Formats: sequence, C-alpha cells, structure tokens
Amino acid sequence: MQKIFDEVNSLDKRCYEEFGLSEDILMEHAALSMQLYIQENHSDKKTILIACGCGNNGADGIALARLLHKKFDVSLYFYSKAKSQMAILQEKRAKALDIPIIEEVIDSDIIVDCIFGTGLNKALDDDAVLLINELNSLDAIKIACDIPSGISFDGQVKSVAFDADVTITMGALKTSLFSDIAKDFVGEIKVANLGVQREIYETSTNKYLLEKKDLKLPNRKKHNSHKGSYGHLNVVAGCKKGAGIIAAKAAFGFGTGIVSVVCHENLDLPYHIMQTHFISKNCTAIAIGMGLGNYEIAEVQKILANDVKKIVDADLFYDELLLDVLDEDIVLTPHPKEFCSLLKLSNIADISVEQLQNNRIKYVEEFTSKYPKVVLLLKGTNVIISQGKNLYINTFGSAVLSKGGSGDVLSGLVGSLLAQGYEPLDAAISASLAHALAGANYKKNDFSLIPSDLIEEVRRL
Repeated sequence: MQKIFDEVNSLDKRCYEEFGLSEDILMEHAALSMQLYIQENHSDKKTILIACGCGNNGADGIALARLLHKKFDVSLYFYSKAKSQMAILQEKRAKALDIPIIEEVIDSDIIVDCIFGTGLNKALDDDAVLLINELNSLDAIKIACDIPSGISFDGQVKSVAFDADVTITMGALKTSLFSDIAKDFVGEIKVANLGVQREIYETSTNKYLLEKKDLKLPNRKKHNSHKGSYGHLNVVAGCKKGAGIIAAKAAFGFGTGIVSVVCHENLDLPYHIMQTHFISKNCTAIAIGMGLGNYEIAEVQKILANDVKKIVDADLFYDELLLDVLDEDIVLTPHPKEFCSLLKLSNIADISVEQLQNNRIKYVEEFTSKYPKVVLLLKGTNVIISQGKNLYINTFGSAVLSKGGSGDVLSGLVGSLLAQGYEPLDAAISASLAHALAGANYKKNDFSLIPSDLIEEVRRL
C-alpha cells in the first residue's frame, strides 16, 4: 500500500529545513518528472500546449516548457499573469529562450493543465470555467500537473474540472485525488520525484492507498485438514431471501469450508449450501442484514449476541439494535444512504447523502473515532475502509459493480474470510480488493454483469 497525505506543504518545508533543498530544486524535479513521462510515453507527438496559472502550479508548467523546448513544439498559455515569485522567475527563464507564449488556446497533441494546484479553495470564475471547458473539448492527450484544475483541496468539484488522462502529482499522493467525484477526472495517477526518494520525502500518515499486492487470498497449504478447518459461516436470510443466497454462494466460492443459510422458511438452495433454522453451534462467523426486512427484533438481538465475528449490511443500518454491538470487532458495509442513517442513529451527524459524498473521509473518521473497534467499509466509487485512526482507500472499483446483488457478494466475501479466521480489518481489505478486481476482470459489456458472473470472477483470482 502507498501513503496518502491530506497536505504536503509540511513535507516540502521539511525538504527545505532538513535536507537543504530549495523551492527551485523541488520545482525543477517536478518539471523533470513530467518531462520524462512525456518523452517516455509520447515521443511520437509533436505539439504541446501548457496552460498555466499565476502560482506555483503554473510555475511548474513554465519550467516544463523550458525542458521540452526544441524537443517538441511547445506553447505556453497564461490564464492569468504570474504572481508567485517562482512563477515570475520561471517566466523570465522561458522568455530568455523565446518559448512561444500564445493568447488563444490552440489544438495540440498534448495538453498539460498547470492552472490551479491542490490549494484551490474557492469556486472557479467564469473565465476559468470557459478555459477548462475549452481544454476538455480538444482531442488531445491530457495531463494534469499535481491535480486536475477545478478539484478543490478537499476533493470537491464545484462546477467543472480538467478531464485528465494522467495526473502527475508532486512528491506524494494527496487525499483530494481520491474523492468519488475526482475519480472521473484524475485518470491514471503517477507520483513525481522532487529531488529525494518518496520514502525520504514522506513521513508518517494514517491514510493508505490499497494496491493489488495487498490482496491476501485464502490459502490451503495445510494438507492435514477438513472442511471444518476453513470455517463455518452462517448467513441470515430475511424476507428478501435472494440477497442471503447470493452472499452464501459468494462465501462458499471464496474458500469457506461450510456455509449455512439461516432461514425459517425452506429454501431452494444449491446442493453445497446448507440450511438451518437457527445459528449453528459451531459457526465461526455470521453475516446478517442482507435482505433482512422485517425480521423479529428479539431474534435479531439473539443473533447479534453470539460471540463470533460478524459482518453487518443493509437493513440493520436503520435499526437501533446495531448500536448494541458497536463496541465489538465487527465489520459494517453500508452504502452512502445507509451510512447516513447510521450516523444519525449514533448521534454523529444528521446529513444528506450529498453532504456525505462531499465529505466521505471526514464522516468516516468521525464514526471510527467514536467506535474504534468497528471496521467500517463505506461503499462507493472509491471504497473507504477504516478502523480506529487508520484509513484505507480501494480505487479498483468501477461502474460494472453498480448492480443489485453486488453488495451481497461483497458481504459474502467478507463473511467468508471472517469465518476462515481473518481479523476483521484484514477481511474487509482483502474482500474489498477481491470484489473490485473481480469486477475489473469481467470481460463482457460493463452493463451486463450479474452476481453469478462476479462470483465466478472471484474464483479466478
């Protein structure tokens, strides 16, 4: 996993004070990183337009123009007059080399957005909106310097943002790059070296970007074993029985030795899935909430009182019963609307889904601060997983997963790993990665995936 930071000004300052680097040195390395990316990946292109703002993001772009000058046909476009000391200095250097400065945007093979950086804290004015829309309309390879212009310091997009194919962010990953709305604009994210290696530039953090290598699949290396060696998951099925059955199938396909569906009505289950009317005495984990509906309150209380690991989803996020188990090592997997209900039940916040989506990390941190034992997995375009002070982001999800039953598969995967002995945080991380990567591996039309397809892709990981 990679480190993520809310801000990097303190990291830059550390470079100045501890390593003797100057602002100019960091900027030259930022420009050099962009230059190397362009030359290594787009050497066949000829024309480059670099749109620059008045601050240090614009200064990065001007420095880039100097490094690319004569190797490519480079033009500079200034959205506004240089104001920062570094922007003024870089403009002076560019003019000394007679780098073309143009008054109007022109078609180019590559467009580099250096208008606004990560410190954007206000709405864009009309001129900025017009410029970004014009840049977006051009048929070109689009590269953002540090962050696409229009994405604010907290990851919001007030009106419009530069639609990048690649974002080359400076020094370290920033939280603002990983909001749900930012995902449609950032493209592929790369980190620029600023004169020291990342492990030197970066300090400690509590936020991390998950990588494929963080997926820990179940293993069966022990030969002297039996089905009981790999856990027994009980999936509680309510009035919407299909949800529980989907979760049970997913769990069985992810390595659980025994999966039983708990339901009072007789179900038409696959031959490998068992049914029971009550929680099994030898179960090692419980999955509850998926399609639960109007389950008897007393029975839900009894189920939740079992001293085994649990994954809770869906309908239970609207019931105060859940508050009784938030002091346990339990995994919660709400979607945004369900999390809003949970925030209200727990007296943390009474907010709309829109308010939550604009501040997902903030509210996740408030919840896990109040309930530090809980592992919270907030579904979304970028999944957020948190326990206590630590937070992890899974960016592998895609629109292919936006289907009914997808969340039930995820619940089954989490439950499967809990039953097999994973710690709750590890189960949430690996299940989330398996779920997202399975969706990414689906080769048919992205609108056509059904739960059984997703389960089959999980089995191929």
